[in-house]
Amino acid sequence: MSGKAEELKGRVKEAAGAVTDNNQLRREGKVDQARGKAKQAIEKVADKAKEVVDRTKEKLDRATDE
Repeated sequence: MSGKAEELKGRVKEAAGAVTDNNQLRREGKVDQARGKAKQAIEKVADKAKEVVDRTKEKLDRATDE
């Protein structure tokens, strides 16, 4: 499950917990939201790292072609 989907699932759980006055469900929702945000941050770092690797490969390819 993607980070965004995990966060959304958490929001739904938290809201359901609030409507039903279920504190356990509220807590689970908050945990899911935090997990989703953490996944999104990790995904963002991984994407940036991939960009750096790709740019470095391109530079190396150009340097060896010259």
